[in-house]
Amino acid sequence: MELEDLRTFVEVADAGGVSSAARRLGLAKSIISRRLFRLEDELGSQLLSRNTRGAVLTEAGVSFREHAARICSEIDAAREELSPDGDLRGLLRVAGPASFGQHFAPAIAAFAAQHPLLQVHTRYSDRYVDLVAEGFDCGIRVGYLPDSNLVARRIGSFSVSLYGSPQYLAAQGAPEKPEDVVGHQAVMIGTESWKFSEGRKTITVNPQGRFKSDSALAIAEAIAAGVGIGALPDVIAATYAEAGRITPIMTRYQLPEVGIFLVRSPGQHLARKVRAFIELLVNRFARAA
Repeated sequence: MELEDLRTFVEVADAGGVSSAARRLGLAKSIISRRLFRLEDELGSQLLSRNTRGAVLTEAGVSFREHAARICSEIDAAREELSPDGDLRGLLRVAGPASFGQHFAPAIAAFAAQHPLLQVHTRYSDRYVDLVAEGFDCGIRVGYLPDSNLVARRIGSFSVSLYGSPQYLAAQGAPEKPEDVVGHQAVMIGTESWKFSEGRKTITVNPQGRFKSDSALAIAEAIAAGVGIGALPDVIAATYAEAGRITPIMTRYQLPEVGIFLVRSPGQHLARKVRAFIELLVNRFARAA
């Protein structure tokens, strides 16, 4: 029984189909199908029921998937124990936020350059990514991390400021204190609160607005277009501020920093490739914070 056949079956089972698994693994669908048929032939049992919408595990497939996943995980752990200082190999799949892609891409590229035998696949998206269901080893997330069953490590932070466009501020005036914010249109990620600090005093404001987006870049564009005022990580705002499209306001007050987190699914064995990746990000962004 080939180990690659077991890995492929687990990927297809988790991805819900050959096409999805092929995208995850970066392989042709014909190769995926050949491995599956070879495994089923060797076992003498059908593991997957294929249809036009994908593949569904049979009763035998459900049972065998758990054994196959455990075998693959134990072999990976054994290899690392035998060669703790050897070259990193295999595939590392990382999910990252699209709005902050330019800030993480250099670190991920440097990691790939350091480990030439390791395949590194990164998918950037501002939507919430289910790491387990979509087959990622880990994810980078920016913001105020909600409670979840994921293991999270804070690796740094980005400072945040309040911004408005020159045309909006000329027409509507600039808020000078937190109480003034409620009289302005706000550009936001969703229903949120802004906590303004001045010394030991903190004032919480619930802004209101008609423009919301899960993309920091979309929020920056809306602020620049004069839709309203908004809180932005300064690394996102910098390009717009340098071009004169937005300007910081209420600078005497501070907003909480947003955290940079490396998240992964819980499990007993943390692959060495993931540990090495976490270490690189911590070194990069802890220094920058």
